[in-house]
Order: sequence, then structure tokens, then C-alpha cells
Amino acid sequence: MKKNMYSTAEVANILHLSRIEIFRKIKAGKIKAQKIGRNYVIPLESIEEILGETIGTHKKEEIERVIDKALKDYGEAFKRLSEE
Repeated sequence: MKKNMYSTAEVANILHLSRIEIFRKIKAGKIKAQKIGRNYVIPLESIEEILGETIGTHKKEEIERVIDKALKDYGEAFKRLSEE
């Protein structure tokens, strides 16, 4: 059974990195984490994103937003290109 949250030590082990490197990535915003007391916990979704197993909800929303903008801005050009 998979857990929903992991400690920095567990994530370091999973990613084959040091705990210090995990802390650096958290501080840099590369790993989403939640601080509980003195410790950080990392959600499973964040680990899966790092491992490339899934695209997180935030990334999906960002991709959809970019596609919608492209269709709005270049929709007519896309239609013409598809007809060729």
C-alpha cells in the first residue's frame, strides 16, 4: 500500500539523493513539501512528478491553459494548416 506523505529521509532514499539535497530542492521550490513542526513531508504526487510517472494537477491545468491560449490566438491558422 502506498503512503500519501513521505519524510525527507524517505524521499532522499527513493530519489537516491542526500537529505541535504532534498532540503535544497524544497527551498528552491523544485519539490513541493509541507512543513509540520520542524519537519517537512512530501506528498506522493510531488514524488511521482519528479520521477516522471504522472503529470500533476497543477501541470495539467497549466498545459490546458497554454493550449486554450494557442487555440484562441492561432485557431484560424491551425484550421488552414489542417486543410493543406
